[in-house]
Parts: sequence; C-alpha cells; structure tokens
Amino acid sequence: MITPVILIHLLASTHACTLTTLPSGGEMAVFFVLLILVVFDSLTEAAHNTTAGCAIIRPPRDGGIRYRGLTQEQIRSVQVLPVDYEIEYICRGNRVIVGPKVRKCLPNGTWTDLSHRSKCLLPCPKVQTSLENGRVVVSPPGPAVEGTVLHYSCLTGFILEGRNSTQCTKLGKWDSPKPTCRYDRHHTGKKKLYIGALFPMSGGWPGGQACLPSAQMALDLVNKRTDILPDYELELIYHDSKCDPGEATKLLYDLLYTEPIKIVLMPGCSSVSTLVAEAARMWNLIVLSYGSSSPALSNRQRFPTFFRTHPSATLHNPTRVQLFQKWNWTKIATIQQTTEVFTSTLDDLEQRVKEANIEISVRQSFLTDPAVAVKNLKRQDARIIVGLFYETEARKVFCEVYKEKLYGKKYVWFLIGWYADNWFKINDTSINCTVEQMTEAVEGHVTTEIVMLNPETVRGASNLTSQEFVIQLTSKLGGRTQETGGFQEAPLAYDAVWALALALNKTVEPLKAKGRRLEDFNYNNKDITAEIYRALNTSSFEGVSGHVVFDAQGSRMAWTLIEQLQGGSYKKIGYYDMTKGNLSWYGNDKWIGPGPPADQTRVTRKFRFLSQKLFVSVSFFAGLGILLGIVCLTFNIYNSNVRYIQNSQPYLNNMTAVGCMMALAAVFPLGIDGQHVHRSQFPVVCQFRLWLLGLGFSLAYGSMFTKIWWVHTVFTKKDEKKDKRKHLEPWKLYATVGVLLAIDVLSLMIWQIVDPLHITEEKFTREVPKGDVDELIEPLLEHCSSTKMNTWLGVVYGYKGLLLLLGIFLAYETKSVSTEKINDHRAVGMAIYNVAVLCMITAPVTMILSSKQDASFAFASLAIVFSVYITLVVLFVPKMRRLITRGEWQSDQQETMKTGSSTNNNDEEKSRQLERENKELQKIIQEKEERVSELRNQLSERQALRSRRRPSSSNLNHSSPPLPTAHPDPKSLLPPPGYPLPASDNHSLPPSFSNSSNLYQPDGKIGRNNCHTSRLQLLYK
Repeated sequence: MITPVILIHLLASTHACTLTTLPSGGEMAVFFVLLILVVFDSLTEAAHNTTAGCAIIRPPRDGGIRYRGLTQEQIRSVQVLPVDYEIEYICRGNRVIVGPKVRKCLPNGTWTDLSHRSKCLLPCPKVQTSLENGRVVVSPPGPAVEGTVLHYSCLTGFILEGRNSTQCTKLGKWDSPKPTCRYDRHHTGKKKLYIGALFPMSGGWPGGQACLPSAQMALDLVNKRTDILPDYELELIYHDSKCDPGEATKLLYDLLYTEPIKIVLMPGCSSVSTLVAEAARMWNLIVLSYGSSSPALSNRQRFPTFFRTHPSATLHNPTRVQLFQKWNWTKIATIQQTTEVFTSTLDDLEQRVKEANIEISVRQSFLTDPAVAVKNLKRQDARIIVGLFYETEARKVFCEVYKEKLYGKKYVWFLIGWYADNWFKINDTSINCTVEQMTEAVEGHVTTEIVMLNPETVRGASNLTSQEFVIQLTSKLGGRTQETGGFQEAPLAYDAVWALALALNKTVEPLKAKGRRLEDFNYNNKDITAEIYRALNTSSFEGVSGHVVFDAQGSRMAWTLIEQLQGGSYKKIGYYDMTKGNLSWYGNDKWIGPGPPADQTRVTRKFRFLSQKLFVSVSFFAGLGILLGIVCLTFNIYNSNVRYIQNSQPYLNNMTAVGCMMALAAVFPLGIDGQHVHRSQFPVVCQFRLWLLGLGFSLAYGSMFTKIWWVHTVFTKKDEKKDKRKHLEPWKLYATVGVLLAIDVLSLMIWQIVDPLHITEEKFTREVPKGDVDELIEPLLEHCSSTKMNTWLGVVYGYKGLLLLLGIFLAYETKSVSTEKINDHRAVGMAIYNVAVLCMITAPVTMILSSKQDASFAFASLAIVFSVYITLVVLFVPKMRRLITRGEWQSDQQETMKTGSSTNNNDEEKSRQLERENKELQKIIQEKEERVSELRNQLSERQALRSRRRPSSSNLNHSSPPLPTAHPDPKSLLPPPGYPLPASDNHSLPPSFSNSSNLYQPDGKIGRNNCHTSRLQLLYK
C-alpha cells in the first residue's frame, strides 16, 4: 500500500514542477487536476488508516524511529504503514530506551503495546546495583535509569554502613553514595553461601520433580554436619527452567543480577546446562550439573568450569556396542530427536560402531513428529533400532511403532534408561494410542542407563546407604515414585550437593592461608573460583549413586545398568564397567521369539549346482564318443598302408580323431562344479576346460581346415600354378596345423599369465522360503572368469569365427573338385559345415544362458558331442565301409608284400593328358573352320565378279581365261605339333582334310555336310 501513495505524491510533485511553464488556462486545468488528486490521496489514506495500515506515530523525546526498508524521501511522504510493519525506537547519545523498543502494526490499524510508553532516559552507573555481602532490590525492575530506586540490605552477620536506598536522577547520577556491608565481629551465627539452581519441573524432561527434593535433603544434612563447613550454611535459590533454553536465559539473568551473589550454579537438562556453562565463565562461576548427559558438554575449552554428576550420554555407547557384539549384530538403525545432546551422542555411537565393524544402515531424525521417520525404518527393514529422544517424544514414537507394526520377535529397541518406569502408561493427549497398545509396542525393549543408585550396601559421605536414601526420598514424595519425573536421577542431584559441600569445605584452609574467605567471593574473584575448581576436580567419595569421581573433562565416570522390559516392568539383566571392559551378565534376558532376533533378514547362501542326471547322461555320450574316436584312430593307423587311406592324408585324420577326443574330454570338467571339488581347486578345473576345448578344436578343425585349404589352393588357381603344385608335400600340411595349434597355445598362455582364470559368484534374486521364517535364500552360481573376460573371449571368438567362416567358404568353393591326393575332401567339407554351424550357434547361446547352469551345460556339451560324432562318422565310417565291402585292404597288402612298395598308378595324370590333347585338337578345328570360312568368302566374291563380266566378255571376246582354282594352304592341313607327318597317300589325313576338292559339290557349291562331318572325335576318360 506504500507504493500507490508514493506514486500519487510523485505525480503531484511533477505537476507542480510543470505548473509554471503552462499558460494561464492550462494552469487552471492543472490546478483542478491536482486538487482532485489531493482529495483522492486523502480518501485513500483514510481508507488505509481504517483497513490496511497504521498511521505514523511520534518518536519518544530525545529519540527517533528507525523505519526498515524506506528511504528518507519515502519516510517524509508516507503517512500510513502496512500491516505487520515494524518500527524500532532509538535514543540519542547514551540514553537507553525504557519500555517497548519495537512496535508492530496490527490488522486493526493500531500499534502493539501502545499502553506502555517508551522513553529515552539517562542510565545511572551499574556499580551501585550490586552489594557485597548484601542484597539490592531494584524498583521498578529493569535497567537502572532516571527514577529507579535501589534498596540495600546486608546478609546475616553483616552491618549496613550508609543509606539503605538511593535514586537515579535526571542527570544520570545516584543521589547518594553506595553503602557497604561490614562484617559484624560480634555475630556468632553461620554465614550463608548461595547456590543458584535451575530445576526443570516440566518440559521434555521434568527431572526437577524428584531432583529438587533430593537436593534439599542433601542440603539439610550438610547444614547439620559440624565437620563440613561449620561456619557456613548452604542455601538453595532455584527456578523452574522447563527444560527450555529460552526460559533459562531469563532465569539466569535474574540469578546473576539479583542479590545475593551465588557461589555455584546447578542447572539440569542438557540444553539448559549448555547455555549456563557457556555463560558462567564470564562471571567466574563453577557449574555443577546433576542431570545433563550431552556429550557436547565434555569440552574443557568451551566449558572450562563445568562439572556434572550425571555421566555423559556417550557412556551408554560402549555398553550398546558390547551388547551388539554379544548378540552378533553387525547392522543397526537409529532414530533421534534433533537436539544437540542426541546428535552428539549419535555421532559418538557412529564412531564406536565403525571401530567395531558394525554398520549403521539407517539413520532417521525428527523434530516433533516421528511418523515419517518410523515409516522409513519400516521400509528399510530396520531390526535393531537405537532410539534417542526425550520421554514425551518416546510416547509419540512408540505410538507410530505400534501403527507400523515395528515391534515383536523380529525387532529390538534400545532406549535411554532415565525415563519413568511407567512412561508408556502415562496418559498423553498428543498421541492416539491406548495404554494396552503402547504396552504391546514397548514389550522387550532394552535400556542402558548409568548406575545412579549404588547397588551395594555401603555408607558413604552422607552416612546413608542407597536403600535408606530411596526410602527417605519415597517418603518425601508421598510414595508417588513412578509418576515423578527424575526419580532415577535423584541420587545424582543428592551427590551433586555433597560433592559441592565437600569441595567448598576443602577450600576453606587454602583460602585462609591466602587471607581469603568463601564469603569474600564475587563475580570478579578468580582466585576463589580456581580453588573450588581444584577441589571439585580431585573429588572422590562414596555417594548414594556410587563412587563419585570426575574425569579430565569434568564428567562422571560410572557403571552402566542394562535393563529389559519384561511383562510391563523393567528387569535388570546386567552391568557393564567401561573402565575395565567387564560385562556382568545375569542371563535372565527374555525374548518374544526363540532368542535374540537377527539384525536383518537372514540370508542363506545356496549354490546352484548342475543336475547330476544331466551330467551323467552327457558324460555317457561323451565317453562313447571318445571310444568311437579311439576306434577310428586305431582303424586309421592300422590301415595306413592302404592306398585309399594314404590318399586321404591319414596323419591329418589322426590329428582330427585326437582333437575330437580332447574336445569330448572337455565335457567332463565342463560339468564339474563346487559339488564335486573344493573351492580352492575350482580354478584348476577352469584351466582344464579351457585348454582341452581350445587345443581339441585346434587339432580337429585345424587338420580339416588344412585339407580343404590345400584343395582350394591347387584346384582353383591358373593352370601354370596347378602344375607347380601338382606334387603334394605332406610336411606343409602338418606345418599348417602346427601353426594353428601354436597360435592357440600362445594365446592361451598369454591369457593365463596376464589374466588367469578364477572363480566368481553370480548372485540372483533372493527367494522367500515357505513358512514363517525370517530368512531369505540367495542363489549363487559359480563361474570361471577373468578380470577382462569379455576382452579375451572377444579375441578368441573373433579368431575362431574367422577360421570357421573361411572354412565354410573353402568347402563351398571346392565342392565340385575331384582329386585323389585328398580323396575325402568332400567329407571334410561336410564336417566343416556342421562344426561351423554348431559353433556359431552355441557360442552366443551359451553366453546368453550362462545364468542357467543346466541349459548352458546341456547346450554346450551336446553341441560338442554332436559336432564330434558328425565329424568322426563323416570322415571315418565311409572309409571303413569301403574297405570292408570291397576288400581293398587285402589286395593292397598282398601287392605290398610282393613288390615291397605300393604301386602309384594314378589315373589323374592320364586324365590331364587327355584334357590337354582335347584342347589342342579343338584349337586345330577352330583354325580350319576359320580357313574354310575365308575360302567361302573368296569364292562368293569371284562368282559375283564373273556374273558382272559375262555381258562385257560376250561382246568383246566371248570368252575369258578360267580362274585358277583356290587350294587350301598345305601347311594349314599339317597335323598338330608332336604328331607324325602323314604319308603321301590321302588316307593318312582325316577325310575332311585329305583333298580340298571334297569341300565343293559338283554344282560348284560348298558341301555343308562335309563341314559338319569334319569335326574330330574327342576322347574323354
């Protein structure tokens, strides 16, 4: 609403600036426009004053107002400020504001606290607002300014010298000097020492309900003792802090700035103690807390004068870790209220569990509403849960725990032990769960708490046993112990008063030696504070809470009590001594299930093994294949002298048989897994798989590839190259197989040296077994693998794949070639087809089915078995059949015995000779036909010439000489080179070439029949 008003004023000022430049008529028009704008502005301001803003108010005398977000020009022009706008009073010089310093615009158009006037007054010196050994009452309460009156009085045993009151004048001065309190030497009573205490009677931890009566009991006993501070009397000045740092700040101010002087401060509740301990060093005050567990307070640099009889909350953590290890838990979860004490405690716990190799899997926090945090715990399957929160929030948490079913035999909750015993039964309007539901949700949880009551019957410094103390305190509370907050911490408050009394008593003599007394203490006296600090730091006595001693950080060292809620009541199940690392266990822990639950759903590792029926079946066929290979190898070796076997290159066939048997042998280690061998021996099985299969493939396929490659090289080249390679040299074939085998051996050796095979585990989706069992089954499958398995497989598959493709190509190219040097190359080609197809299908399929052990093994092993069977049958069975049916091995053997060597009567040379003769004869025929065609053309030309000359010749001579008869060149009729010359008779030449006149008919035309019958008969074998 400020902006429109400012714009109107700016518009008005603009019109005012242009008024002098207009003519008189224009001036009148502008004047009326401005008048309308001013009236509109006034109406708008009135509307704002009543509905949407507050009118500007005057500042106090000798002061001003600070407007936030406005410039000086806007401040001068604005008359109405919007709702929720705040102004701040400031004073000139050294004056101070008395009354509200900030005012806020309300929706009704008024400012806040208008009934309280704000003034700027001169302050008077603060030195007269305190009186040593006396009291000062400020009237009215607040800062000492003009009109303030101070009333003085002295403590018991002191006499006031001077006026008992003084007033602050308008000039900022007191109208009378400050009086003093002189010690009355004739006074025989005790001098009082005051303790400023903050007891939380309500709030997150209402521990003051039991701790205050306990402290008063200790003060009564101390003041009655003649051996402890005989000349002094301790008096407690306390307030209710509500466990609220904001409230505690105000109360601390009152304790420090009102008489009498407090020699020690005793706060409770960690958040309040943090505030008090940090501020106390500015007043040289010792702070002794009875109910603060925040780990942050264990910091001597930040809190140099802080002590506490309540041990640090981190003292729970070693006990918790000990219990985690006792029950074999390695995974926990946490949920905390977002306060410093719990955050620090959780940070310490996280460090300790990390050292113990325990994982915090889930860490949740909340401010006021734990619903979302509890749901997250449930969703993330938290089982062992550490809860860090105050008692009021604990009820909210477990109401949500009941709703989410996050309790029972699968869960364990660890809580703080300083709650009231019936904290879950207290009626709380902030939750919507019944007592029965809360009781069901909290059943079985474990608490860890510092031992706050000495379990032994020992009379300590107060001459009371712990049992007698409990009886007296219960009587003082009227028997209402369970409903009283802080009942468990009451012994700590009791011993805190005794620790302070004993420390003050210890300082009396050292101070007297220095000419000082405890009653001389003030907030500027560091010597007395140092003596009290040394006395507390060396404190060691038996109290009702146990042995009281402080560590270097001022924290109490104590035992830890372990309790469990059983049947709605807490039962002690053990103690833990952190200093000695000793766990005293009663063995009476009780669980909803058969025992302590697991920290997570138990996962049972179950390996998937190959089906034994499948393995035995495939192994049987592999064994038969090996037997077949032995039979084939034996047959080939035995008949190696037979010509038909020799013409099939038996040594290469032997290599094929051996390679097939090695490939079949690889089936056995391929089916061996962790069911047959130990895990440490499994890499050896992996090596056998790789080498047997690799070398078997190289021998079997390499020998077949070599045959087909040689056939293609010889019979698909030009004639002159064929002639050069017509003599087969077996060593070249063996060398080719050796090269292929050497490449495999070298590559496998490099693989195993650089990146050897090892066992790996493949994990599958966890399975839920039948029945109500908190267990999951995690299937696992063992594999032989390398770090860069895909790279090595890519190299091997790429190399083998190229060989297979090349083998298919060569087999296709030589399918119609016939040669007796390698008489089984067609069978080899057929075997190559089958092996290549099976390998190219099996390799990718087995990679896809690698997670299915039965299918992968079946596919790979059967592919090996089938390819081997096909290879052996195709290569060797026809040879066996031919030798058996034709009986060729007998005649060849007899002929060998007679001649001593086999006859190399090869028809291939004859066939080649006939082919050459055939081609030469075809060439001669073609030359003759070309010559005949040429003669026919000449004859036709001459006949045409004669027919044109006949008329002219008849006129001239009527005759002409006859044309010479054309005879073919005798050289053209000679036989081809290498043949004998024909005899003189015509019968030595073929009929078509014996006489050139045979080419003509009697009518002068060429006989076509003679041309057709002149072709030579070709001979083919």
